[in-house]
Amino acid sequence: MSGNEPPQTEEHPNYPSVDQSDRTLPRNLRQSGDPGIEMLVSTRIRKSPFFHKSFVENGAWRATVYNRIYHPRGMLEPEEGGMMEEYDALVNHVTLWDVAVERQIRVKGPDAEALTNYVITRDATEIEPMHGKYVILCNEDGGILNDPVLLRPGEDEFWFSISDSTLMQWLQGVNVGKNFDVEIDEIDVAPVQIQGPKSIDVMIDLVGEEVDEIPYYGLMEAEIDGVPVLVSQTGFSGEKGFEIYVREASKNAERVWDPAIESVRDHGGMQVAPAHHRRIAAGILSWGQDMDHETSPFQVNLGYQVPDDKTSDYVGKEELERQKAQIDEGEYPFVHKMVGLKLAGEPIRDYAPDFWLISDPDTGEECGYVTSPWYNPELETNLALGFVPAEKLDGDPMDVYDGDIETEFEVHLPDEYAEEPGEPVYAKVSEVPFKPSVNPSAREQAKLNAREDAE
Repeated sequence: MSGNEPPQTEEHPNYPSVDQSDRTLPRNLRQSGDPGIEMLVSTRIRKSPFFHKSFVENGAWRATVYNRIYHPRGMLEPEEGGMMEEYDALVNHVTLWDVAVERQIRVKGPDAEALTNYVITRDATEIEPMHGKYVILCNEDGGILNDPVLLRPGEDEFWFSISDSTLMQWLQGVNVGKNFDVEIDEIDVAPVQIQGPKSIDVMIDLVGEEVDEIPYYGLMEAEIDGVPVLVSQTGFSGEKGFEIYVREASKNAERVWDPAIESVRDHGGMQVAPAHHRRIAAGILSWGQDMDHETSPFQVNLGYQVPDDKTSDYVGKEELERQKAQIDEGEYPFVHKMVGLKLAGEPIRDYAPDFWLISDPDTGEECGYVTSPWYNPELETNLALGFVPAEKLDGDPMDVYDGDIETEFEVHLPDEYAEEPGEPVYAKVSEVPFKPSVNPSAREQAKLNAREDAE
């Protein structure tokens, strides 16, 4: 080290005392807050087929970049009620979401099922045509690369409706040397979501009564204003909802959008930003925020995605089976485990700009961090997902999402949310989901079935 370089100390704000020794690339845990910067709009980032509708006509006032596409993240200004007013529209009426950022990566050809089965942890052979499933793809180290909704519109065709990470090039790379007889490409399909208790009324307006017969994760071919679309009963909200996949979206997007938003408004709804406040209550994870390529499925309560009975090989299988065996012996191949937290403080009504730090109340030492916090008006408390040391959890850390939990922590909120400036607030590990989903996940359904059997 040259004499001009500053010495690195444990007190450096970029490196809090939180143990991230199980990561090659540590999370940036410096508490920088929101510096109020302006997003540059340029041709380097893609505008989706719905960009004009969302930002120019409907007035989305802020954006993020998701899958290298501009994504609206705020429709109502704070003085109009902001995100919590959008929440009300979702849980009481119906909402339209611009989710064209969910790029559609198609695997098509005689070996489509074989390749898909090789890259996902669940069994692709069990997905019938015109059905879908929530899946994860892992690397050889067992880290989660993506957690898409996987659609099977045909016998030899799968669509990966991807979360926020590059997947097409990885799939193409996996096939180098494997030589599965498939084509792998991104197709001109863009989805919108119709979410909320009145979503079925909107969908009947758009495609007819038969949409009410679609099972959860079922698919249906339909037309809206003469435009062919694929409809699924899926969503990112925990509420009743559907996704409309617009084919040839570059030319057809507005012909589907216009009647969809008109029907949503007729039923008392509106366009909103994707409802992170509701998905947190449902325990739905967001890739890049709650997990990434260095996160094990067992770390974030996705162990049910790693089946015991899948005999065929898949990427990451050997490592995931090793991790499972280690966990069965009472040891954990990671430092932190994700938990749900109910925390004190003023209502958190917007996105967190940092991973807020978690401390051990007995020692005051920083030991973890919050990934996704938000206030829930029905429960009248702040909710959060976050990582805490597995060793500090009462009982079996792998069951911490279930049942009564007594473990407590402290969360260091910004002063605008803190009860006392500069002082952490009380947080208790709590059962997840905090609020049940209309369509429970496989993990949530298994828990419900176990309770029913016990009764």
